[in-house]
Amino acid sequence: MNSLTTFDQFYIKIKGNRWYWLFSIFCRLSLAYAFIVAGMVKILGERFASGLSIIHPMGAYLEALHHTGYYYTSIGIAQVLAAILLIIPRTVTLGALLYFPIIVNIWILSLAVRFEGSFVTSPLMVLANLYILVWNYDKLKYILPFKKFSNYGIVEKPKKYSNKFPILFFAGVIATVGLTIAIFVFGYEVMPRNSLSDCKKQFINTEKQTVGFEFCECIHTKGKPLNECLDAYDSVTKK
Repeated sequence: MNSLTTFDQFYIKIKGNRWYWLFSIFCRLSLAYAFIVAGMVKILGERFASGLSIIHPMGAYLEALHHTGYYYTSIGIAQVLAAILLIIPRTVTLGALLYFPIIVNIWILSLAVRFEGSFVTSPLMVLANLYILVWNYDKLKYILPFKKFSNYGIVEKPKKYSNKFPILFFAGVIATVGLTIAIFVFGYEVMPRNSLSDCKKQFINTEKQTVGFEFCECIHTKGKPLNECLDAYDSVTKK
């Protein structure tokens, strides 16, 4: 029995479990809500995260993006469209496919500029999106580059779900959320934060207070690129 057949058997099994099904609905609605809120801001022509300074690394990006005109609006339309498709049961797969490249882009951007506004939520949203894609594997497998696959068709909604609670799965979900938060809190020595005062708080009463304050001033007062400010910080702390 090859691994794909083993996966198919496992897949059919989880499709008949009520808890996996409820989690898929939770992921769909959570993702849809997030993109409707973010998308409507763009469609209405408002700057996303308007409270963020325009010299902050993420603020500078969002300010420039806001001035791209209909391109900015089109991103909002794509987000709202993906959200609506996720909500409608018959179009969930299409919505997840549209959603995925957008949220991956947001995730990479958040990591690149260490933006705490989506530093934790964006990777969790990527994982939730992946869960929905896997949940709809029976529809997606026909476009995947597999030479062979089990042709059992579209898995129909069972007349009666299994109520066995998947302890290991949800323990993994909780562990993943905890690990993501831990990486945000402890994964980086310095974070630009969203304001000068918040940035300085991470250095108060530490041996790196002086150079830390200089890093914060570099970001929030001088408006220099994050990498340049990090290089200046590392040149002092790693001597």
